Amino acid sequence: MIANISYVKEVMGELKAKKKYGQNFLIDFNIVDKIAKGACDKELKTIEIGPGLGSLTERLLEYSKDVDAYEIDIDMYERLKENLKDERLTLYHEDFLETDLSKYQEKINICANLPYYVTTPILFKIFESELDIKKITVMVQKEVADRLKAKAGSEDYGALSIEVQYLYDVKVEMNVPSSVFYPAPKVESSVISFTPIRERDREFEEEFFKLVKNCFRMRRKTLHNNLKDLYDEEMIKRIYGECGFKENIRAQQLSLDDFINMYKVIY
Repeated sequence: MIANISYVKEVMGELKAKKKYGQNFLIDFNIVDKIAKGACDKELKTIEIGPGLGSLTERLLEYSKDVDAYEIDIDMYERLKENLKDERLTLYHEDFLETDLSKYQEKINICANLPYYVTTPILFKIFESELDIKKITVMVQKEVADRLKAKAGSEDYGALSIEVQYLYDVKVEMNVPSSVFYPAPKVESSVISFTPIRERDREFEEEFFKLVKNCFRMRRKTLHNNLKDLYDEEMIKRIYGECGFKENIRAQQLSLDDFINMYKVIY
């Protein structure tokens, strides 16, 4: 059993956690098992990002058809090869952000204890990919989970919130204290899941998400100021008129439906 403090301390006495990779290892078996059990399907492949020492990987293998795990740290990759000799596990010494996901043609699940420093780029890569996803389950910094669930008007609300809520039913599965990690991070964590809620329209999404991101380019600026580098005054006037926006409105005050209506006016 990998998810225990004695084993993790022993291994990390040899390898040392690398701060640049945001390495904090789960040491509570019950939490690891609960995450894996809720994330997986015996009939489907699970993709794991940043397996580290393999505490979660070990349980993903228990509940999945097979597992593909992407590890950027060569020391962790070599240790995983030694520890988890299972023909259903395929290990990649590879940066997930550089991975070509088009090789996955079957329906899959994704489960990961995401490194905090690279959470948002990884999520955007997954959300904007053409993967056929049944469910995504990730451990993230609690403040990131708050952003993903945020509603219009809150400080946490942004482009990521809108993109996620357009595509998925978002659920916080559990909050996780720092005490179940070694070394313990200085922040609390949350396990959050995403279940697809609509058929994907890639052509629409590409332009729609680009519009949303541009509206949040400078959060402190008004929507008008963010739009004026993209559209002429006539188009902006039309957007405001047809959508019924107030003059000094900011992007974080707009709902998902407001952004969809804005897209319809423009395109």
